Amino acid sequence: MNIIRTLFFSLCSFACCAQNSLHVAVLKYNGGGDYYANPTALPNLVRFCNSNLKTGLNEKDIPYVEAGSKAIFDYPFVHMTGHGNVVFSQPEVKNIRTYLEAGGFLHIDDNYGMDPFVRVELKKIFPNKDLTELPSNHPIFNQSYNLPGLPKIHEHDGNPAQAFGFFIDGRLVCLYTFESDLSDGWEDPNVHNDPELKRVEALQMGANILHYVFTH
Repeated sequence: MNIIRTLFFSLCSFACCAQNSLHVAVLKYNGGGDYYANPTALPNLVRFCNSNLKTGLNEKDIPYVEAGSKAIFDYPFVHMTGHGNVVFSQPEVKNIRTYLEAGGFLHIDDNYGMDPFVRVELKKIFPNKDLTELPSNHPIFNQSYNLPGLPKIHEHDGNPAQAFGFFIDGRLVCLYTFESDLSDGWEDPNVHNDPELKRVEALQMGANILHYVFTH
């Protein structure tokens, strides 16, 4: 039973809900990687959704939630980013797996340098599953905004942006965005000086992710 999603679906829908009734968080993890990277990213995405899609996401309380904390179950959407090492202990692996099985959603955005580490840790959470690349026609790219696929915001290694996922009983529970730097595009304009078009693409993709999470 998807406990988290059942609770939130009973409270509201994504586009028609009481103000500040939907909550999101950022994952705090161990290993030395900068889980605190892009501090303005998720707040800006929330404001974008509230302003453009009239959602009721909580703008004032976007906390860091520890990977092993039961508090993670208070948030149907948790975002994770960083540049370096990631290590999940066995209790944290169990906690995250239980969270995802209960209806939670984890979005991981490689901020450049996280990839070789996070793939190892994901294998702990999903030992019998492999990352599946999402095709450009996956519904997550066509929610509030129709996009041709995952936008590429920063150069990284010059490879195409890719979106991968893990599924439980056919439901996408973990989205891993790679070679995109999506959450950099959510940051304040003066942080990376990205072209406005790139920021808009990133924010629209972020809005699609949140729309998908709260309606699927």
